Amino acid sequence: MEPAPTEEAAQRALRGSLGSDLETFLEMMSAERGAAPNTLDSYRRDVEDYGSFLARRRTSLRTASPTDIRAYMAELEARGYAASSAARRLSALRQLHRFLFAEGIRTDDPTGIVAAPKRKPPLPKIMSEAEVERLLTEAEAAVARADTPPARLRAARLAALLETLYASGLRVSELVALPATAARPDLRMLMIRGKGGKERIVPLTERSRAAIGRFMMLRREAEGDKPAGPWLFPAISESGTLTRQAFARDLKALAASVGIAPARVSPHVLRHAFASHLLQNGADLRIVQQLLGHADISTTQIYTHVLEERLKSLVADHHPLARTAAD
Repeated sequence: MEPAPTEEAAQRALRGSLGSDLETFLEMMSAERGAAPNTLDSYRRDVEDYGSFLARRRTSLRTASPTDIRAYMAELEARGYAASSAARRLSALRQLHRFLFAEGIRTDDPTGIVAAPKRKPPLPKIMSEAEVERLLTEAEAAVARADTPPARLRAARLAALLETLYASGLRVSELVALPATAARPDLRMLMIRGKGGKERIVPLTERSRAAIGRFMMLRREAEGDKPAGPWLFPAISESGTLTRQAFARDLKALAASVGIAPARVSPHVLRHAFASHLLQNGADLRIVQQLLGHADISTTQIYTHVLEERLKSLVADHHPLARTAAD
């Protein structure tokens, strides 16, 4: 009984089945494209894996068809490759087959009509309602603990920023640019000019109006007769508006103080929380789209993953066939 071939022998056999085409391709990538050794190793692994697949289908680099390539992409998906990884592998095969076509080794490029795998948009980072409430509660406690007027003013500003952001789902750039007129005590809605100059109306809750009112009172006490300036949330001890970076820094420090990893928290994550929590509690997707200022409903649909459990519950509780099965 012959011994099983070693891994090295198997690799030599595979490279032989690929012929000189792979080596010539790698030489071109090195000489003409300046590919680094690690990049060349990656191309070699990709093409050898592809060549092994083609060999099982009794074809080769020179005879593979678009159907073979689609079958290979399907196998990568079955192996658990992410769409981004499969797309990178297809990119390598495109370069290989374009090279074979340019060199006259093949009369066509079979990858030309093969579509790249669609990449699913990443799910937004989400905070639970309890976590957001911890942030808001700690922001309030920080105002009460502050023992100097400047510290109290800074804490009140952060509390007002958080309440306003979570109440309205504003982009951070929209939040820090709110005009001082937003502090009117009778104002219950804000007119926001968002991306592309599009306007939308967002609500202010009782809590956000109260937090803004307290901050403005402390501002008047600190500024006296000095002009209040055009911004609702100006930088303290500096001229101009509060920067997005400064707000994000204060927010992360607040998160750390209540045991939430700062990396999980940002102004944009709170905007995600606003949208997700609305949907979890029964809001219509179109309404959430309008509140967020999304031009296309497909952008808002990234939040629909939070509805999965609620939808399952609705079907289980209200679908007639589900009730019949339960009975």
